Amino acid sequence: MRAAFADEIETLAAEDKRIVLLSGDIGNRMFDTFKEKSPDNFYNCGVAEANMTGMAAGMALCGLRPVTYTITAFNTARVLEQIRLDVCYQNLPVIIVGVGGGLSYASLNATHHALEDIAFLRVLPNMTVICPGDAWEVRAALRAALQMNGPVYIRMAKKNEPIVHSSLPDFSIGKGLIVKEGTDICFLNAGSLLPVAIDAADILHEKGISVQVVSMHTVKPLDENLLHDVFSRFSHIFTLEEHSILGGFGGSVAEWLSDQKGLQASLSRIGTQDKFMTEAGEQDYARELFGISKEQIAERVLKKL
Repeated sequence: MRAAFADEIETLAAEDKRIVLLSGDIGNRMFDTFKEKSPDNFYNCGVAEANMTGMAAGMALCGLRPVTYTITAFNTARVLEQIRLDVCYQNLPVIIVGVGGGLSYASLNATHHALEDIAFLRVLPNMTVICPGDAWEVRAALRAALQMNGPVYIRMAKKNEPIVHSSLPDFSIGKGLIVKEGTDICFLNAGSLLPVAIDAADILHEKGISVQVVSMHTVKPLDENLLHDVFSRFSHIFTLEEHSILGGFGGSVAEWLSDQKGLQASLSRIGTQDKFMTEAGEQDYARELFGISKEQIAERVLKKL
């Protein structure tokens, strides 16, 4: 995902000189070509994420289109006050990009884990929250975010994630994408678990269960029309995310559902438990630890059904 982001912002910045990229001391070699083509539009702000966010707010007030980029935990939790007051309170067009969302940096332990960021940012007024499911959705999300006139958070994984789409999807903020048709139950996925959701759906297909898989790349605003449709047509809906089940995408769907009348579908939220990971291991190990591997998701669905 991060390579797709680097390539896409390089292309977009060449077309629009208002785009400025601010990095929290990461991705320097990845952005070498960007710096060669747009040397006045890149700032390495160092390990000073709060200052970087304040700089971005000032640039936005001057008519620029700043994009901040660093590890998710450092670009959200560490700078929450600056995002809330400098960016959201003034409703500024700052794009906050977090790389390594969820358990992407699992081996670096709790300082680098990001399992609460969706919850933090979706409650801030004026904030739009986007969780792309693959590299193509990253490209589309960045393009769409630059058309917005307010704050946008883009939550990416890290690298080498499986590609789901074959080309740039028909992407609109607040509109989910059906990536796999099904007739029995529905998976609503937000973010980097999208390939896992598809694999889990394939496992269930072998057991005679047809699963529709939807990429709900926008957590805020939710695609309420799509939600109403799937909760009207399917008996069981499962939300999937590499994020705590508290306050994240599943929580936002549960909140929406609580205000509806006449929808009988069952909702189950699949994400990480309300606990810290205190063991060391790579992302696949961490997913197994939290019960969100493709096999564990399929097993949980079978038990529910």
